[in-house]
Amino acid sequence: MRKREVVAMILAGGQGSRLGVLTQNIAKPAVPFGGRYRIIDFTLSNCSNSGIYTVGVLTQYMPMELHTHIGVGSPWDLDRLNGGVFILPPHQKASGANWYQGTADAVYQNIPFIDAYNPDVVLILSGDHIYKMNYNKMIAFHKDKGARCTIAVTDVPLSEASRFGIMNTNEDMSIYEFEEKPRHPKSTKASMGIYVFNWALLKEALIEDAANVNSAHDFGKNVIPMLVERGEKLYAYPFRGYWKDVGTIESLWEANMDLLSENDELNIEDSTWRIYSSAPVKPAQYLGGAARITNSIITDGCEVYGEVIHSILSTNVKVEKNAKIIDSVIMPDAYIGENVIINKAIIGSNAIIRKNSIVGDGKNVTAIGLYEEVKAGMVAN
Repeated sequence: MRKREVVAMILAGGQGSRLGVLTQNIAKPAVPFGGRYRIIDFTLSNCSNSGIYTVGVLTQYMPMELHTHIGVGSPWDLDRLNGGVFILPPHQKASGANWYQGTADAVYQNIPFIDAYNPDVVLILSGDHIYKMNYNKMIAFHKDKGARCTIAVTDVPLSEASRFGIMNTNEDMSIYEFEEKPRHPKSTKASMGIYVFNWALLKEALIEDAANVNSAHDFGKNVIPMLVERGEKLYAYPFRGYWKDVGTIESLWEANMDLLSENDELNIEDSTWRIYSSAPVKPAQYLGGAARITNSIITDGCEVYGEVIHSILSTNVKVEKNAKIIDSVIMPDAYIGENVIINKAIIGSNAIIRKNSIVGDGKNVTAIGLYEEVKAGMVAN
């Protein structure tokens, strides 16, 4: 194989337990988003738009639908003879099979894959964030600073900083301290879980971490603090743009609603930075004579006979007459029966909401799982 300047590794193996019923049968990066996308489409599209065409996707939990979605990578121009996209699940070794024990261990187990390309830098990414980012700018920053590791950070409100890993920096953005979810944060520079490593340093650090029996083998908990403590040349790269970790039902709902707010930073219709997906082509949507649509996204293949307000309907959703959907996200192939009211909810793929049911109270986000059925007349909050 030819040498690559950059190899990207996308961490996509997590269960996403905080998404509850939405990830009982599907990996979090494969969860539908925005009508026609999957969450991982944003990271894959960022790679393609940045001209990074050697990408490993590390999968583990319920991977089949994610594998099927990615396929050979053609929607993202990653179906290449030299490079391209590679699905990297845990694999059998002579010593036996090992599940990925953490984010760092997942990359450690794939050192031979990275070595085959002998890159200058390795880009570590998460497959469960919604954002648009030119990775080339971060890599250029990394090189200009002469950094050995660069960590993308986003500015968060001080009141929320204790929820994140916080990078404390000098004026030149060099990192002198890392605090994991500090009670009294010294700064508001939150780690985005996006790292650029010199390959030589990363390989050395992964081998050292793997030998530590007391490590959780996680980048944020173990590898980054170890490098900071060692005095390695680490820098924080300030990212200014839309970014959201959609790890909870509430944050997933918020990110979908942001699509309806005409947020330029999350403009998925921007032709200069397209978000690509392998969503199958469906017939055009059909709106019945009594249908009423207000500030909503109605995707291909939908049939709507009721009312949809400030909501997103994914492909092949059917909404029967007199049904009312408000501030909600309906995932692919869901059925919404007659006289149903859905208010501030996420309805999973292939779910069935029978007639006269009420889902959501308009206050907290209610989630109905994949293939779940809400029977006629039920109230689900």
